[in-house]
Amino acid sequence: MKAQVFAIMSLLTLASARPFSPGRPLRTREVPQEHSHNKYLASVRTSLAQNNPDNIQDPVFGLLGNAAAAAGAGSIADTECLQQATADQAFTNAKAAGDSQSMIDALIYQALERNTGSVGLASNSCTSITPVNAEIAAIQRHQDPASEGAAAINQASTLAVAQQIQTLGGDITQALDAGTFSPGTVGDPTGAGNTCDTADDTIGCIFSQNLLVQDFTPDELASQVASGSS
Repeated sequence: MKAQVFAIMSLLTLASARPFSPGRPLRTREVPQEHSHNKYLASVRTSLAQNNPDNIQDPVFGLLGNAAAAAGAGSIADTECLQQATADQAFTNAKAAGDSQSMIDALIYQALERNTGSVGLASNSCTSITPVNAEIAAIQRHQDPASEGAAAINQASTLAVAQQIQTLGGDITQALDAGTFSPGTVGDPTGAGNTCDTADDTIGCIFSQNLLVQDFTPDELASQVASGSS
């Protein structure tokens, strides 16, 4: 496992390396958080390995910004769609294997917040690829909690995951794991936000450091799913 983490981190280092130019302004960005939900990345990684026709290098690349994501995108030309393509293929593979938990894990991965350029900046939706699986298509990812309208967007994301989990006969409260961090300060020059990014935390630092902000209480989520709200 440590060797695998080292290999992935080496790829990420190469992907993010840039020659410095004195004439190019430095751009602040939100501190990376792509390893915050590691247990779901691990599950999707296992499912993806069963059949990976697009040669996606690792699920972690789907959570990176465009420049870094391109290094692991395989034949997915639109990096805005890499997270969705990864989730869709993992879901397809898990479905073929009759593995409902891995299908649920792919749904949660699809809903995770993706790295952006700064605190408060929302990521773009995928518009160039239509998922094979309607369950994946039903879910939009979480957004930076400091971005405009994020509270409602993120609740809708979690609710969509829960609704799909219900159709699979799973525990809908697992959808709460798709939540993200508390909002950072827009304009923070450090780009720190309130994130974490510990590559070798097997569970995921958002869980082990108790940083997860759930979009609903379990009772609220159950009520929303029961009422068919969207």
